[in-house]
Amino acid sequence: MNKEEVLDVFRSCGAILEGHFILSSGLRSPTFLQKQRVFMHADKAEILCKALADKIIAQGFGDVSQIVSPAIGGIIPGYETSRHLKKPAIFTERVNGKFELRRGFEVQPGEKVIVVEDIVSTGLSIRECVDCLKELGADVVAAACLVDRSDGEANVGVPLVALTGFKVPAYAPDDLPPELAALPAVKPGSRGLK
Repeated sequence: MNKEEVLDVFRSCGAILEGHFILSSGLRSPTFLQKQRVFMHADKAEILCKALADKIIAQGFGDVSQIVSPAIGGIIPGYETSRHLKKPAIFTERVNGKFELRRGFEVQPGEKVIVVEDIVSTGLSIRECVDCLKELGADVVAAACLVDRSDGEANVGVPLVALTGFKVPAYAPDDLPPELAALPAVKPGSRGLK
């Protein structure tokens, strides 16, 4: 899939929002990709995740034993991508602010895994997930996402396979352009919810 085809799926679900958004990284943006509006349609999620699985294979990262995703945003795309790769899917969860494997999930020392995420902005969630897996001895061969909002600028600590890049501006809270500062800020993501 090319960039416009991917974005057309988001548009068809009303998932490209305009306003003043607080991203999970703390940065602010006039555009937010509400991927849950896509994931609520299994057929749309399947289209994107099958294309991501195909791209993972094409880039040489399909030979893994399982897919690991950071909760909560990565769970659905991780599961759906794993279905097309025919591999099990597990996820990490934040416990006292740090990612851990729970629920009986485990990785073995030296086991080849790939991290699958929904949207990458700064890459923080993937880096924290990769760190968790490496501490457990896993060989994290790459990470993958549906949309890379940094368009290749984010450092996730391993090679990143993105279905598409979609660069949108992001600003520090104390460095907002006037038109963005004039709008009320909304935090549509899940990080930091209690």
